[in-house]
Amino acid sequence: MTDILYRWPEAAKFGRRVPKEKFYERGTVSTAVREKFINEVQRITWAYKLAEATINLPGTSAVPEIQVFTIDAKTDDVSEGVLGAIDRAIPFPIIFEIARHRADQPEARMVAAHKQLGVGTPKLSAYYSTGWQPGGTGRQAMPTAITLPALYAALLQPLTPITARPGEEMSDVADRLATVRKLEREVASLERKLRTEPQLNRKVELRRTLKTKQHELEQHR
Repeated sequence: MTDILYRWPEAAKFGRRVPKEKFYERGTVSTAVREKFINEVQRITWAYKLAEATINLPGTSAVPEIQVFTIDAKTDDVSEGVLGAIDRAIPFPIIFEIARHRADQPEARMVAAHKQLGVGTPKLSAYYSTGWQPGGTGRQAMPTAITLPALYAALLQPLTPITARPGEEMSDVADRLATVRKLEREVASLERKLRTEPQLNRKVELRRTLKTKQHELEQHR
């Protein structure tokens, strides 16, 4: 994961405020997520539209455009449930920037899930994020790419805690990261059991299983 904010192209500026009610009034949004919208979100802005018409990169059916949404938080952060509701409502990949104020100082972080479009509801990976950065942090130019899918992969890569392997698609990285997180949970659970297990023969068995899971984890990282 790299702490980074991008300098989005002026030609791609969209700058349209989107009423949050548009998202939580949908029948698929639960009451709990609706409450999160009300309590956590001050403003949603559809800030930039990265498309062939705006930045001259060809898209595909998988990545026809990339949208950049800015969310001004009422509180310290915005929940993933809120981001997921927005992601599922917009039929394009989205890069989010969440803005907040702490001790009167502005901060921002970039967050996104890998989004696979298809028939029906888009498939979302887990959300990846930078750390919070001061408002005055210098922004970097967007990664160089020759297509929108390549740009999308390049935008997501610094957010992920693992590095793409040669020839690996972003969907493969997302699947591998999901496996890594599952194995990390299993390893942590086994380590807890090992610390509290009183029986020697059971400890030996747990150590063997733990070693296997740790090896699997290293293979996927």
